[in-house]
Amino acid sequence: MTKVAIIGTGPCGLSMLRSFEQAEKKGEKIPQIVCFEKQEDWGGLWNYNWRTGSDQYGDPVPNSMYRYLWSNGPKECLEFADYSFDEHFGHPIPSFPPREVLYDYIIGRVKKGNLKNKVRFNTTVMTVTYNEKNFEVTSYDKKNDKFSKDTFDYVVVSTGHFSVPFIPEYPGMKSFPGRILHSHDFRDAEEFRGKNVIVLGSSYSAEDVALQCNKYGAKSVTIGYRHNPMGFKWPNGMKEVHYLDRLEGNKAIFKDGHEQEADAIILCSGYLHHFPFLTEDLKLKTRNRLYPPKLYKGVVWENNHKLLYLGMQDQFHTFNMFDCQAWYARDVIMGKIKIPSNSEIEKDINKWVAMEEKLENPDQMIDFQTEYTKELHGLSDYPKIDFELIRKHFKEWEHHKVEDIMTYRNKSFSSPVTGSIAPIHHTPWASAMDDSSKAFLNQLKK
Repeated sequence: MTKVAIIGTGPCGLSMLRSFEQAEKKGEKIPQIVCFEKQEDWGGLWNYNWRTGSDQYGDPVPNSMYRYLWSNGPKECLEFADYSFDEHFGHPIPSFPPREVLYDYIIGRVKKGNLKNKVRFNTTVMTVTYNEKNFEVTSYDKKNDKFSKDTFDYVVVSTGHFSVPFIPEYPGMKSFPGRILHSHDFRDAEEFRGKNVIVLGSSYSAEDVALQCNKYGAKSVTIGYRHNPMGFKWPNGMKEVHYLDRLEGNKAIFKDGHEQEADAIILCSGYLHHFPFLTEDLKLKTRNRLYPPKLYKGVVWENNHKLLYLGMQDQFHTFNMFDCQAWYARDVIMGKIKIPSNSEIEKDINKWVAMEEKLENPDQMIDFQTEYTKELHGLSDYPKIDFELIRKHFKEWEHHKVEDIMTYRNKSFSSPVTGSIAPIHHTPWASAMDDSSKAFLNQLKK
């Protein structure tokens, strides 16, 4: 029997497990599956963990989730085709739920079956090697202090790429008297109430961490961008300036001459694709981009078609794109999709990479990833979902943010699965201080 190793049970790993489960329900014979998860529960990034630095076993904490995080995109754009929000909650819910609500939805799809029986929790994959026939996977059971070796025909890497932070250094950091942290270790905006905060970055994490600090009472928030500003209409107490040059004591001095006293510096400088368990011939090396080279259909490793990666792209689409990737990967593993010649693979990868390099704005990037996801969707039996509506929603969402960065989460969108229109949450995001699932869902009943 074919054996498959799935590394990680975040949304990508769960999509992979779900894809096999659905095939089995249709009467198909599926491979033997073993899933490795270094945390004590599944959900990956969406598991909130108060820990930073090391876990209870001394391993680096992979989780980057923080309190008060709300979805920064419409939930309708990430909805599972085979498991709607309406089905999970029993009724439509607002378009921008907090983390706890999204986690409940993600887990709700997989916890009804026996999928947990396929997962080895608290287990770290140490090495993956390939011997021209199969893979040897060495893993470490942290709870029982036990190493194991297993042989697999296929390996699916679904570890994500938001666990290992990229941490730059600026002149004056060593003598800075305040707090310096990466967004990976950011857990609670309340910590920065009354503080002058510097946020360095210009992507989604910088945007949201800066807004969180402002919302929960930071004295000031100064965002330092490297290349291009986000350019939103920031609320009082927030501003965007050009790139940190150096620190002098507690003073931050920027390239444009701006100076700002600082109590804390939060580095929103991104993450590294990091696969220390893979040998060099198997390891994806890429910057954060919409189409990483060497991945056929964004999934199959160019140099070894038995190695598959999920969720390695920079993302607009998330959960339903991961599903399309997983369904495709499943059908490759089960022999229902034949991989073409090396020359055809190279040609296809080069086509997508060339298209990506010509993109100039968010609308074009949304179009690009929508077309990619639609292509994958057409290659498997993943259920019907309206990707054209999702494309439309993404573009509306981008324009809502430009109109008012503080109010875009108060908007409503329609489901690409059921067609239902989300209700408006009666508490505007800027005033909603309780991010619990209970508070969010109970408000619907008022």
